[in-house]
Amino acid sequence: MIYLIGSIVLTSYLTLAFKACERFKIPVFPAIVFNYITCVITGSVVNGSFPVNASAMGTPWFQWACVMGVLFVSIFNLIGITTQKNGVAVASVANKLSLIIPVILSVYLYQETVAGWKLAGVLLALAAVVLTCYPAATKKEKGGNAGTSLQFVLPLALFLGSGLLDALINHVQQTYVTNENSNAYLISGFLSAATIGSTLLLYQYVSGKRKFEAKHVLAGVLIGIPNYFSIWCLIRFLKASPWESSASIPMNNMGIVLFSTLAAAVLFREKLSSINRWGIALSVIAIYLIAFGNRF
Repeated sequence: MIYLIGSIVLTSYLTLAFKACERFKIPVFPAIVFNYITCVITGSVVNGSFPVNASAMGTPWFQWACVMGVLFVSIFNLIGITTQKNGVAVASVANKLSLIIPVILSVYLYQETVAGWKLAGVLLALAAVVLTCYPAATKKEKGGNAGTSLQFVLPLALFLGSGLLDALINHVQQTYVTNENSNAYLISGFLSAATIGSTLLLYQYVSGKRKFEAKHVLAGVLIGIPNYFSIWCLIRFLKASPWESSASIPMNNMGIVLFSTLAAAVLFREKLSSINRWGIALSVIAIYLIAFGNRF
């Protein structure tokens, strides 16, 4: 349970940190890149050494770690672009609704069951996410491209990408990851993301499209250390969870929705409407049904 709580709190912190970046006028992309560099350094310190070597590159999980790195960079940027083009709520809903993808794949790949009260919990979870984000979704945000294809393509891409990332992490940890190689797998994913992101960022600096500032590095460090441990906790939670992954992943995602919404209300004075409160209440019920529905 401690790993689940750690994943929820630390992942929620990341969302709040990006909101803080906006307030302090720190661009997201450099913060993302330095965040992944920090993740590699943090993981190496935790591991006691840099674990990515020729031996690791020959393992079955290394190629999946590289794919995970590509998804890390792509999804973080998709969240930023979707927020700018479609609004915060649309990005949030698309991101959190993605929990249904690993649930469906868990049923297909691992013959897990989603029926009865557990199925009701999954459906209730989807409704809870929509209700939690609903008020902002009704506002036409500045910079939105209403009526264009981007309005539909970006949220769809974010939905698919986030869901596939969760499903990939779950599949690899069930198939290849052990307690001995979990840190090497995680650092390899972050290294892939850091390599791709650093190449793009260096080009922006050299070409003059972006100016280097020390606050980019500071933001990356403040995001990167919690980011590493958020994934570290998620992998260990999925490995040690007493529930099937079709319950574990929704529990984690819905917990993030609940905690981040409450934290944003307290820290950033975001007001909760009555619809928001209904969404939070449904989140709690959904988490319970998804986790324990099969016992009814």
